[in-house]
Amino acid sequence: MDQFKQLSTFVEIIAKGSFSAAARAEGIAPAMIGRRLDALEERLGVKLLQRTTRKIALTAEGSSFLEDCQRILAELEQAELAVSAGARAANGHLTISAPAGFGRQHVAPLLPSFLTEHREVSLTLSLNDRIADLLVEGIDVAIRIAALTDSSMIGVKLAENKRVVVATPAYLKRHGTPQALDQLTGHNCLAISSDGSQRGWTFRQHGKNVTIKVAGNMACNDGEVLHDWALAGKGLSWRSMWEVGSEIEAGRLVTVLDEFAAPGNDIYAVFAQRRHLPLRIRVFIDFLRHAYQRPDYWRIARNSI
Repeated sequence: MDQFKQLSTFVEIIAKGSFSAAARAEGIAPAMIGRRLDALEERLGVKLLQRTTRKIALTAEGSSFLEDCQRILAELEQAELAVSAGARAANGHLTISAPAGFGRQHVAPLLPSFLTEHREVSLTLSLNDRIADLLVEGIDVAIRIAALTDSSMIGVKLAENKRVVVATPAYLKRHGTPQALDQLTGHNCLAISSDGSQRGWTFRQHGKNVTIKVAGNMACNDGEVLHDWALAGKGLSWRSMWEVGSEIEAGRLVTVLDEFAAPGNDIYAVFAQRRHLPLRIRVFIDFLRHAYQRPDYWRIARNSI
């Protein structure tokens, strides 16, 4: 129990921005907050926070540990939900935000089943590729495909995700299969266009992430269009597995340069830190996580829409 209190206090300090604010939230004296943090740092043997009379700042170790603590506390809430959700029903209105492409393919199709299971819940789904401000816009939970950077938010990992370079078998038969990153210059690369210029593709080489500037005769700011062009055999495309997993499974697309794949941006459900998370948010996150963790989900999802 002491260890759990130390972890939750550490997270509360960062969320509230100060020892005194964290103490007010817990209804205890600021000195108790300080003692818990001191005990945690002594037990771990590392400094988690740099403290002055005016502000606090995470150390490098503290920043890494914070993400683990947030995940642990969120998973504890999920474990409690698993044994208590049957005793009461989720209700109320749920506001969800998701990236447009991912939301169309992997959130919207699941929502009717979710509402069938939770009949006292209604929902609004907002699809937009910008990063929404959950507190300002009144969003209960956002689906994000990126590492969590805002310490005032909690992220629950829903699924792993990686990006792969794909092409049709016909394209590779005509133009050859690249075996090294420098061979990308000899291929028509279908890339996301931003402000008139193509974005680079990120790979892992010699233990480091490298970004390769690619070129081709077709670019677009919409991932769905790039996906369709790749399926039409127009070139190589760098796409997320959530977009192309079913086509790879069916043989319509083939991956290349797999040994250079960089660590992916995993898929998270993000929500504001709250002392008592509404049950409708908890059951929705749990619903998505169970759906995405089915062994066959990513292979068949696009074809079943």
